[in-house]
Amino acid sequence: MQELKGTGVALITPFNEDYSIDFDALAQIIEYNIEGGTDYLVILGTTAENATLTAEEQQSVINKAVAVNAGRLPLVLGAGGNNTAALTQSLEKKDLSAFSAVLSVSPYYNRPSQAGIFAHYSQVAKASKLPVILYNVPGRTGSNVLPETVIKLALAEPNIIGVKEAMGDLTQMMRLIKDRPDGFLVLSGDDMIALPTVSVGGEGVISVLGQGLPKMFSNMIREGLSGNFEAAYDKHYKLMRATDLIFAEGNPAGIKALLAHKGLCKDTVRLPLMSATTVLKQDIATYLQDNGL
Repeated sequence: MQELKGTGVALITPFNEDYSIDFDALAQIIEYNIEGGTDYLVILGTTAENATLTAEEQQSVINKAVAVNAGRLPLVLGAGGNNTAALTQSLEKKDLSAFSAVLSVSPYYNRPSQAGIFAHYSQVAKASKLPVILYNVPGRTGSNVLPETVIKLALAEPNIIGVKEAMGDLTQMMRLIKDRPDGFLVLSGDDMIALPTVSVGGEGVISVLGQGLPKMFSNMIREGLSGNFEAAYDKHYKLMRATDLIFAEGNPAGIKALLAHKGLCKDTVRLPLMSATTVLKQDIATYLQDNGL
């Protein structure tokens, strides 16, 4: 799917100091990313603190994002879970007309076998009215969706069109790229290896950092996809420090601190997460100042 190549960003959910959703800030961040050259937006992913949002809040975020975007960029909806029946029922009922695809994290906490993961995603693919992007993030789910399972799903379920691979292992990424069927998207879910993924044949990234520095980050990926790796890697090495900083105290505390420094939102997160420390905020501010960002 051509429209989901390049740089997608996993948007935060900005909060006010009373922990209510800051819809004005959400609108600002969306506009900032559209103006900055981001290729598509991911709504209600991990970075959105989706686990702490009520069903009503989730729908309100969707409504606001769809209204502000107004069809300008493709939208992807985060829709995962560890209760297969509940997830498939939700997908069957939900209005997905504003979205291009769903991004579905592998079942967490239950720690299913590869056979269980395959069966889960088969049901998700059949239930979804939209194309499905698998999401493998073992650091959060407790299980790794192996490349052979991804490829088996890609071959068995035409509605599964790609994978966001956040294992952080370039060898696993290359195995996916080597064995995938034609047209199957391999997207990095790890900002540190986003450009290396493109350099070995991947189609792009679903990024956290990209929403804070959209122009530089999306240009890096665009240059990589066009084969201009000298310019792309120059940006990559400058962004490595930013990547380290925004994940130093967990996600999305770091990216919220960066966005707050830019005046786009407050750095508030909901418990059990904690906002970035004063030290980290200062380190982020220093990095941005030193690099003219």
